[in-house]
Amino acid sequence: MTKSPLLLGSAVALLALGACTDPYSQGYNGNADPNANTRGGAITGALIGGAIGASSGGDERLTKAAAGAIVGGLIGGAIGNQLDRQAQELRRDLDTNGVSVVNTGNQLVVTMPQDVLFATDSSSVRPDLQRDLYTLAGSLNRYPDTTVEVIGHTDADGDASYNQRLSEARARSVADILVGAGVPRQRVVAYGRGEDQPVASNYTPEGKAQNRRVEFIIRPNQ
Repeated sequence: MTKSPLLLGSAVALLALGACTDPYSQGYNGNADPNANTRGGAITGALIGGAIGASSGGDERLTKAAAGAIVGGLIGGAIGNQLDRQAQELRRDLDTNGVSVVNTGNQLVVTMPQDVLFATDSSSVRPDLQRDLYTLAGSLNRYPDTTVEVIGHTDADGDASYNQRLSEARARSVADILVGAGVPRQRVVAYGRGEDQPVASNYTPEGKAQNRRVEFIIRPNQ
């Protein structure tokens, strides 16, 4: 029976990285293995590289698949390692209550509640609340091969169109501080989602407080 070159490439990729993986490990967010995202990135990169090599044709498909797996694994592992390190540093340095850092494996999501940044119904970042933004800007400058989306969110109180405008203005204000702290403007995209993407109920004060937030999505350039 003839095996598909894609399957052969994937098998090579898995074999090449099998010694580096632990089927019982969890990602960093599971608090069991802070290096799981590095290994996960390596596996993903190896599979992609192996598939590309195997599909390139010719009599040396398996060799090409192996080479693609190695190169892809190195790239994916480097990206995963970068995210792991940056997430650990941000968790250490962003010490304000309510700020969270989530490593999804291919991006970081930093969430800052409104109360950490703004007064009610204001889009001006309070001067006494800007320290975490400068900390985040410092991290972005230490890891320059990334882009960041700045996304404003509100609760559902009031008019939806007003909330949309407020979320946009807040995102721009925060982005301006990052740029002013040295992050190149071409790396920063700012926009608002208004009340459209709640993470909690808008029927309780606690839920509304969670929905009023600014998110930063940090993605490595690939």
